[in-house]
Amino acid sequence: MVIPTPSSRKPIPVEAEPLEHEMPDVQASSDSRRIAIDRVGVKDVVYPIRLRTPAGGEQTTVARINMYVALPDTQKGTHMSRFLEVLNEHGCTPLTPDMFQGVSRDICRRLNAEEAHLTARFTYFIAKKAPVSGMEGLMDYEVSFESTSNGIDDFIMTVAAPATSLCPCSKEISLYGAHNQRCRIEAAVRFEGTLWIEDLVALLESAASSPVYSVLKRPDEKYVTEKAYENPKFVEDIVRDLALALERDARITWYSISSENYESIHSHNAYAQITRDKRE
Repeated sequence: MVIPTPSSRKPIPVEAEPLEHEMPDVQASSDSRRIAIDRVGVKDVVYPIRLRTPAGGEQTTVARINMYVALPDTQKGTHMSRFLEVLNEHGCTPLTPDMFQGVSRDICRRLNAEEAHLTARFTYFIAKKAPVSGMEGLMDYEVSFESTSNGIDDFIMTVAAPATSLCPCSKEISLYGAHNQRCRIEAAVRFEGTLWIEDLVALLESAASSPVYSVLKRPDEKYVTEKAYENPKFVEDIVRDLALALERDARITWYSISSENYESIHSHNAYAQITRDKRE
């Protein structure tokens, strides 16, 4: 038996893969139902992002990203892969709010859409010193960037911070002590100019009975306990004081704020919310 050598074997013909522009584009075909879709796209894309910091450095974190476009009633579907293409093109650039809006504009352009939406939710870390000992630890904060492009750019930054609230009523009626609890204060803002995440965190924490810290020595624990006791606040007080602080900040043009107090002596939580447009 003669085994053919590689040079003597006949080549097997392979059909060339058709180029993308030569393949049928089903998504771009027309749809007879004529129903427009408000938002269609990709959701929960886990993606690393880099953020600029006030000191001139960068912070890397992981975001969950949603990207949508408005689909006209005549088009069958959108091109899902193009969302990721746009995201990857911007992946090596540290994000700032104006650059984030650039991504949503590019989504509009790449998908030939009249409106695009982009949201990224991520954890942001800030080094924070304990109030007495000065011991430093990292605090984590929930942050989201949301951008809409439809001829007019819109950007909303949302930050949530944990804090402590102490009940004024409990302090007033009790012979000693007062019940306190952890609370979650959140602010979604539209703004002009530069507003760092750190700026908004400082405003959120200033509205509480006391901030919370990742590292506390005994002198620090004494300090924050007494600070909360001397600064009792209902959930209503927290959102009103935060609203006053945001009203004084000329950079902020619109805000929607809330506080949820995780009650320590009730089986339910207390909640308050305010939304204001300062331009009206």
